[in-house]
Amino acid sequence: MKKLTNAEEEVMQILWELGKGFVKDVIDRMPDPKPPYNTVSTVIRVLEKKNFISHRQYGNTYEYYPLVSREEYAKTHLNGFLSDYFHNSFPKMAAFSRAKTIFR
Repeated sequence: MKKLTNAEEEVMQILWELGKGFVKDVIDRMPDPKPPYNTVSTVIRVLEKKNFISHRQYGNTYEYYPLVSREEYAKTHLNGFLSDYFHNSFPKMAAFSRAKTIFR
């Protein structure tokens, strides 16, 4: 599973929270300043091409919903992070996390 860009992850986080929604619903959940409609629509089309989301059509309107769960995406990328930075060792990652907390 491919890693998403920051913009794609932001849209996915919103769709995971909503369960399903229209472009307007996604924009409404974004922080100010809100991005243009066309920008969000483009990100959504890219997510659809990557098979992260799909849609239901109601006339000229599209309602989008996730095909990939938040848990599935997180698990895939946590495993990659663990492998890339900590040689597949959860204890090493936990020790690193504790050390960062101690030295703050």
